[in-house]
Amino acid sequence: MIYPPLWGRAVEERVRHEAVNLDSQERSPGPVQMCTRCVVTNQRPRIVFDSDGVCSACRYAERKRDIINWGDRSLALTDVLVHHRKTGPYNVVVPASGGKDSSFVAWTLRQIGMRPLLARWAPHITTEIGERNWQSLLHAGFDGVTAQPNGLLHRKLSRLALEYYGDPFIPFIYGQLAWPFHVAKQNNMKLVFFGENGESEYGGDPSADDKRCWDETDYERVYMKGAGIKKLLALGVHLGAIHEDEAICPFYSLPEMSHRKDRPEFHWLGYYLKWHPQDNFYSACENTGFEPCDTRSEGTFSRYASIDDELDGLHYRMAYVKFGIGRCTSDAAQEVRNGELERDEALKLVEKYDYEFPSKRFAKCLSYLGISDERHYENIEKRFA
Repeated sequence: MIYPPLWGRAVEERVRHEAVNLDSQERSPGPVQMCTRCVVTNQRPRIVFDSDGVCSACRYAERKRDIINWGDRSLALTDVLVHHRKTGPYNVVVPASGGKDSSFVAWTLRQIGMRPLLARWAPHITTEIGERNWQSLLHAGFDGVTAQPNGLLHRKLSRLALEYYGDPFIPFIYGQLAWPFHVAKQNNMKLVFFGENGESEYGGDPSADDKRCWDETDYERVYMKGAGIKKLLALGVHLGAIHEDEAICPFYSLPEMSHRKDRPEFHWLGYYLKWHPQDNFYSACENTGFEPCDTRSEGTFSRYASIDDELDGLHYRMAYVKFGIGRCTSDAAQEVRNGELERDEALKLVEKYDYEFPSKRFAKCLSYLGISDERHYENIEKRFA
């Protein structure tokens, strides 16, 4: 596909020379320290290391294994679901892409008596395997509604997010969070079930380790990396990249409610049931027809995680550029915590794959974002080196 230009030369020059740096991620905390149990480092935003050099994600894995009473959590889940069961075609919204984790959530909730409606926020550029898995999930007996945002605006926001925050995925994250709540509101539903608390599972702020979800006041800080839609739109308008009448995009933000208490409840299934990504993969393959890729993803050894968007590789590459934490580090660290890999093996995988460049789809990503190869590297040197 040939994408139309995002903006003219004058705007391109303003983007190139704009001095503001909106990158709000925590910058390098000093000398690199690797967790003594897994392979993640202290460069990951919001992660906490204790006096023994163990990261917060490993400590959480320890709590999952030895401390949390999953029987009590399962009973609490039953209480939540019983409260929200009602007549009608659906009683819970599940944000879903067709990936292994969302497929597992949808299937699990249906197995325990719920009637999920799937809310899909479309990928930037859907991969063939991603579309196949989404269709397989629907054909496993689920209804779904997809939000396909204004393509030109979405590309503009993604380009600005790459240039100023170092991550083109941020606008996708806006929609991924907000769209399910719009679906719930449109269908008069009061329950939304996401998968896991990524901050606890993979390393980040541990303050919600014992909560069913983040408080709404934390959404922008945690999910949107401090780069809320209003900030990104304001930047685009300031640069002339986005017209004011174009900056009306309600599905990137949570729906307006007359009272805050009217907002649908947000829960993580991983709070109630022990979260295990590889088990989710096996479950999705068996029950919803999920397929992994034929070959491993660039930058890692895995074939079944984050495979539905062609921008995935660039997203992980920018994490490597900014924090020295590539795709393989993230995958290997979680598999060590879950007992799938020994640490020595994980270290070898990181050494082999973490630096690998996502060459297969890189040119297509830059074309989608309307940015030249030269400009991309110039911006990295200017803002993130």
